[in-house]
Amino acid sequence: MAGLSVSERARLSLLLGRRYLRILAGRLRGHPLIRWSFIPSRPERLLIAPQDLRTADGTRAGEIYAGRFAFAGKVVISDGRSPFEIEPPSEEWAASLLSFTWLRHLRAAESGITRANARALVDEWIAVQGAWHPLGWQPEILSRRVTSWLTHAPLILNDADDQFYRRFLRSLARQVRYLRHTAMEARDGVPRLQALVALTYAAICMSGQARHLRGSIKRLIAEVERQILPDGGHISRNPGALIELLLDLLPLRQAFAARNIAPPPALNNAIDRMMPMMRYFRHGDGSFAHFNGMGPTHPDVMATILAYDDARGAPLSGATHSGYQRVEAGDLLLLMDTGTSPPIAVSQEAHAGCLSFELSHGLQRIVVNCGLPGNNRETWRRVARATAAHSTVVFNDSSSCRFLEGGAFKRLLGTPIVSGPTNIQISREDRDDAVVLRASHDGYADRYSVIHQRALKLAADGFRIDGEDLFAPVDGDMLPQNVQDEFVVRFHLHPAIKANKLTDGYGAMLMLPSRDVWTFNAYEDRVELEESVYLSSSEGPRRAFQIAIYGRARKIPRVHWSLSRVSAAGPAPGRRRGDEPELSLDTP
Repeated sequence: MAGLSVSERARLSLLLGRRYLRILAGRLRGHPLIRWSFIPSRPERLLIAPQDLRTADGTRAGEIYAGRFAFAGKVVISDGRSPFEIEPPSEEWAASLLSFTWLRHLRAAESGITRANARALVDEWIAVQGAWHPLGWQPEILSRRVTSWLTHAPLILNDADDQFYRRFLRSLARQVRYLRHTAMEARDGVPRLQALVALTYAAICMSGQARHLRGSIKRLIAEVERQILPDGGHISRNPGALIELLLDLLPLRQAFAARNIAPPPALNNAIDRMMPMMRYFRHGDGSFAHFNGMGPTHPDVMATILAYDDARGAPLSGATHSGYQRVEAGDLLLLMDTGTSPPIAVSQEAHAGCLSFELSHGLQRIVVNCGLPGNNRETWRRVARATAAHSTVVFNDSSSCRFLEGGAFKRLLGTPIVSGPTNIQISREDRDDAVVLRASHDGYADRYSVIHQRALKLAADGFRIDGEDLFAPVDGDMLPQNVQDEFVVRFHLHPAIKANKLTDGYGAMLMLPSRDVWTFNAYEDRVELEESVYLSSSEGPRRAFQIAIYGRARKIPRVHWSLSRVSAAGPAPGRRRGDEPELSLDTP
């Protein structure tokens, strides 16, 4: 923990201590003598099976039947062996296998063969790991397996003999009982809430579990109210968390109705708050903005979730609790990160992207953040979380947040954010001719004695955005001479954008797939057109470009820039010196 402040060390020590206690408790509960006492009386039957809203691919059923298990970017050929006895190529692959979420692919291609294959794989797991496994019985994985087994019970149990049916129920009941004692040991955030959802599913769907329903609902609602913010965002500030949770909470609400049990009002309220936030983060093409761990957007999943939105109210302009701003002007849409880092326990995927923004016009995204890929996330995570992977200012090639590093700590805690911006000032002015957004953050204040201030002005017609980045000293009128002052203002472009640097070196021309032409103008500052990588494509990482403005804050304390639409496939205009936007950051 070298280099951390006293308060940062205290927070990490507390988090580490809690993690150690949870690991110790899990190991004690995993002892054979204690596990034996967790076996409850066998439930008589399954009453209902919840709906699975996640997308399924029936073609993958054939791969699984052939012994080809492709998860998390890794492929394992079982070659006649049980996949549960094979050394996994990665922990992420093993977690995908042991969660049984892939049962949905078998159900999509349901036939006598896929049903028999599903039963055989479930039976193999019961025989190999049904008593205990250090990874497979972790609450994060255990909860997904319980939900998957309940959801796809019709696939597993159809045509099954009585002996398998009883064995399946005994194993399921044992897992539920164990999860009831370990759910709160799941990693904070989405995994913990999913564990409590799984317990509520079990109490609703399994006979003999009704006596646990009241307690399960109480724990679930307490966690929902803690994690879902008043504006509908998630405590982790990851837009993707809303998708994951709604895929579980919506079928849970249906399960209550199927059993003629009134859903808890707090559950309905949380869903009603989350739905507008789903639209809040969407660009015109339906893709989510890439903030704080958001990866590729799957259109079919989004369509499924939004089909449940009855209100269809307009999204908020400012989500102050979640820490984001949304500005719409004509067909121009801007989404901006204006929030502090999430609590340390849920910051394992949060990014150092304060004051970064994404910009789209109609159906075309123009300025983006790099995001994260759908597979091999661990390979790219460190790069993707850095400030340099976001469309904002980078000081001295460092991030505005600091992440916990170190092998032992990473194994136990992941890589949470241990420090970052704490004082973020925001103001918004909605005028007849434009919307002006001003913000500042202190993420570099303690290291470089500088405050980054940013102003953005979107013209009402949606054809122009003016920007200003100001580097203000923390104290006095000048930055101290003993600190580095190099900065880069980065604008990552969507891979569909073709970019060419203007001959004068002070701007760039952008060609959209629609053949609309936009020009980036940096006025008195030279620009560089550099390679970038767009990680959140559904096809995997893609080559892209970024516009970069380099400088030293003592010499250039203020950078003006603009992005404006020229015409549909028209010529780019010449740059006009002295045509800086009328923006003021003196009072952010």
